[in-house]
Amino acid sequence: MRTSLLAIALCSTTLIAQGRPTTRPAAATPAAATSTDSTQSGGISAAALNGLRFRSIGPAFTSGRIADIAVHPNKTTWYVTVASGGVWKTENAGTTWSPIFDSQSSYSVGVVTLDPKNPEVVWVGSGENNAQRSVGFGDGVYKSEDGGRTWRNMGLKQSEHIGKIVVDPRDSRVIYVAAQGPLWAEGGERGLYKSTDGGESWTKLLSGAKWAGVNEFELDPRNPDIIVASTWQRHRHVAGYLAGGPESGLHRSTDGGKTWKKINGVPEGEARIGLARAPSNPDVLYAIAEAAGERGGIYRSDDNGVSWRRQNGYSTISLYYQRIFVDPTDADRLFIMDTYVMVSEDGGKTVERLGESGKHVDNHALWVDPSAPEHLLIGSDGGLYETFDRGRTYKFFGNLPVTQFYKIDISREVPFYHVYGGTQDNFSFGGPARTASVAGIRNSDWFVTNGGDGFQSRVDPTDPTTIYAESQNGGLVRFDKRTGNAVRIVPEEEPGEDPARWYWDSPLVISPFQSTRLYFGSQRIYRSDDRGDNWRPISPDLSRNIPRTAMKMQGRLWSVDAVARHTSTSYAGSVTAIAESPKAEGVIYAGTDDGLIQITEDGGTTWRKIESIAGVPDTSFVAYVTASAHDANVVYAAINNFKRGDFKPYLLRSKDRGRSWTLITTGLPERGPTHVIREDPVKPGLLFAGTEYGAWVSFDDGARWQALKGGLPTIAVYDIAIHPEMNDLVLGTFGRGIYVLDDYSALRTMTPEALRTEATLFPTAPALLFQPSSPLGGSGVGFQGAMHYYASNPPVGATFTYHLRAAYRTQKQARQTREQALNKSGTDVPFPGWPALKAEQEEEAPSIEVEISDPSGVIVSRFDGINAAGTTRVTWNLRWSGVTPIGGGAGGGFGFSGGGGGNAEGGARGGNGPYVVPGTYRVQLFKRVAGVRTALTAPTAFEVRLLPNATLTVAQRERAFAYHREAQQVQRVVLGVNGQLGEISARLDALERAAEQITRTTTLDAEVRAAQVKLRGIREQLQGDNTAGRFAEPTETSLLGRLSTATNFGSLGEPTGTQRRQLEIVKERFPAIQAAVQTFIATELTALEQKAEAEGAPWTPGRAIPR
Repeated sequence: MRTSLLAIALCSTTLIAQGRPTTRPAAATPAAATSTDSTQSGGISAAALNGLRFRSIGPAFTSGRIADIAVHPNKTTWYVTVASGGVWKTENAGTTWSPIFDSQSSYSVGVVTLDPKNPEVVWVGSGENNAQRSVGFGDGVYKSEDGGRTWRNMGLKQSEHIGKIVVDPRDSRVIYVAAQGPLWAEGGERGLYKSTDGGESWTKLLSGAKWAGVNEFELDPRNPDIIVASTWQRHRHVAGYLAGGPESGLHRSTDGGKTWKKINGVPEGEARIGLARAPSNPDVLYAIAEAAGERGGIYRSDDNGVSWRRQNGYSTISLYYQRIFVDPTDADRLFIMDTYVMVSEDGGKTVERLGESGKHVDNHALWVDPSAPEHLLIGSDGGLYETFDRGRTYKFFGNLPVTQFYKIDISREVPFYHVYGGTQDNFSFGGPARTASVAGIRNSDWFVTNGGDGFQSRVDPTDPTTIYAESQNGGLVRFDKRTGNAVRIVPEEEPGEDPARWYWDSPLVISPFQSTRLYFGSQRIYRSDDRGDNWRPISPDLSRNIPRTAMKMQGRLWSVDAVARHTSTSYAGSVTAIAESPKAEGVIYAGTDDGLIQITEDGGTTWRKIESIAGVPDTSFVAYVTASAHDANVVYAAINNFKRGDFKPYLLRSKDRGRSWTLITTGLPERGPTHVIREDPVKPGLLFAGTEYGAWVSFDDGARWQALKGGLPTIAVYDIAIHPEMNDLVLGTFGRGIYVLDDYSALRTMTPEALRTEATLFPTAPALLFQPSSPLGGSGVGFQGAMHYYASNPPVGATFTYHLRAAYRTQKQARQTREQALNKSGTDVPFPGWPALKAEQEEEAPSIEVEISDPSGVIVSRFDGINAAGTTRVTWNLRWSGVTPIGGGAGGGFGFSGGGGGNAEGGARGGNGPYVVPGTYRVQLFKRVAGVRTALTAPTAFEVRLLPNATLTVAQRERAFAYHREAQQVQRVVLGVNGQLGEISARLDALERAAEQITRTTTLDAEVRAAQVKLRGIREQLQGDNTAGRFAEPTETSLLGRLSTATNFGSLGEPTGTQRRQLEIVKERFPAIQAAVQTFIATELTALEQKAEAEGAPWTPGRAIPR
């Protein structure tokens, strides 16, 4: 948030006056009623999308803004709230984490509190407890009674921001909540609230005004009826902020909040006051106050809040910090959350930096270990840190993927493309959407492209090594991925011309007609034709240019000396969105932060202004403009007005280059501001939107929307990128990093007609044949331990997407469904009858089978699919079926599985035989119901390809495959005989035990033992003699060992000479062993079993049934 991290200096730009017609458009089409009904978009139901799963790719190397920390008394269970990323829990002191709030209706969380009498009861306050420009809002207080496994919303839904929650240490049913109230507007639920029934109902104890709520409060642990609370009056909008007002102040109650007395001695009528009580001496209270001029500072009370004295003039920026903590063992040691953690050892009289070496700045939360006060947990903009020496050294928890992305872009590489983006206070950086490694996507795969708060990133579509990355307020650089060098390329104005008003997140686009052409927006649009080396303005000021001095805050105009007036705000009157039509060069759309959409159809010579759109507030924020890739006259816009307290969604479509507009919001949540709208580059009318609450899809050009939820938590989606070759949908979320929906192309052919059929198999993307590397050893992250963070790759292979109209159920499942309905209605449930129950018991469970065949029709592989209604995905591992013996045979591990894509999302299915050769294959779905196999779909062709930059040629793979197929046939016979040896040995063992049961004198037992000795000699010819090996001495490689070397099917390349030689040796030596085994079966084994039968021995496996 602050400019403390390599912030780029603000720059000014040139203003060249240009003529522009100012026209008011004809009345726009009225908006359709926004609703959250379940009507299908384009006839496609939500259930049809349930199998399309987003994949998180992190990153966690910068983590994100931690708002609060709560530690269980066992000290290994921690809860952290993420300002815009939910609640996370660890039960092993941070070694691993689990998100425990993902399915709730809020993603922004400020505070977390554990019940002191029962720490399994967890209270969470939704809505970040700060007031900076990227803060998210919440919907009240949540409670869990089982350590975060389940949650209930306990009310105060209109509070939007919760400052603190405290459970009365005497009575768990008594809870106090500080509701800061809405930031962007007046009203809502504001004040100090109390519940005496565990949160079922609430009573307001201390009222705020229409702009003021309660920030924090402190209970006296000895007498919780003594309460000290701070009220806070504040307001923010797009370009303005006011940190205080006359309702801000400090209040004290001695009767549990029934009556209050305003406290003197601390600045009142000013800004946010943070409070903390000394656990070791509850009479000691501290307050830190922000105030205009020099009146702010640190205050201390030694009489439980009755009187206060100013210790120091130190204060913080209250919109982002202003939290203080007292060491539980030392009432004079005070920690202050600020850009740097500050500490006082003398009760606030002096302060100094705690130390931030190797640690991110901008701090918000702290926990001090009461039994070892040098042990601290600190939450900052850069994640969670732990120190055991009070700030001299830190451990970073690089396993919390909670980065806040403003904007993202992708490179055009195939298949290993990169995602780039700018983040809140954590730089701009890039990393892979997938890797060729079984270790997945690691933190070390990401790299920084620019400093500061990161925003727009753009990748040259013709040169993936050229990346444009922007920091706050127009700090644009051109980054060379090959060298790591960055060149500053910010336009500068000529002397005497108006300075540039760069928005916090200034828009940047690359022309679809020339990759060296850039458009960059301040209040005007600049154009560069040489990748940013030179710029020229192509527009005048495109905003309304409303002076910020004329903008009312809290309903009126304030003095320039008002507390923290317009601190950490963007300039007013800036371009916030740019798009050039990919169908018509020179047709450019621009949106502003004050509600204008401007259009030029001649590359910037003239501009046409859209000042008002029916159904949209005139000064709304134009967040995104997308020009259609299919129609030169069509343009889409995402507009929001939440920074003025209006949380409605505003998505629009124009079919006449902006002259008229239609609102296209039906199906979106009524409280869900919109951030981005994108169009599918292949299918007209297939749209995607990112909102404050997730990703949405429309199949009918925006007539109706429905959520894309698979694998996605409740989270704000600020940006969307589409990879046109990989058909991946990439989401930039504000608090949970990057998510990828791999190959969403099924959405293009998903029609109501297709979904009404029994089964539909959608087109399959080309499968890429490669062998993942193992940089850390083993099949995944090696021996890095559970704390090592990685994000999953998609499974390696051919991914098939299919839809089942309904799952196939057993007779038992059908009966139970009928009975559930009868039970629900209170009707008698009839006994089904014994024949029906017997049929249920004997019924084979229905299944789905996936069958792969090669171009000649030979079946390559069969494996089970997923029997579930809706859309499902399964991946074939591109390998032939194996020949490892089934059942009791030996030989497990032959045909080493190799690179199956370890750490892959979902994993791949199929055999363990050789990899296929590149070419065309066919896939077909079958169902098996009541034991009958029936085709569900016709065979569908798909391609298997090598990587574009593969060193392995198709010819080499074909030669390798021919060898592997030959080796596999040898393997089948050898392992079969090896399995026979195991069965013979078992039969002999059984005969030996049976011989012991014969009551008369017999030689059967001796003959069996002799046969076992002979069999051992045959087996050693195949399996080897390990006598020396048992004494740690070398032994000759067995024939099975040579076979294992020869049949390394996990390799794609041609076999080595050693492998070929081993196969030759096996082929030379094995026939004699095979003959010996067959002779043994036909002679010794048969004779022994006949003798056992003749002598009345108990039956043994392999013998005929006694008569």
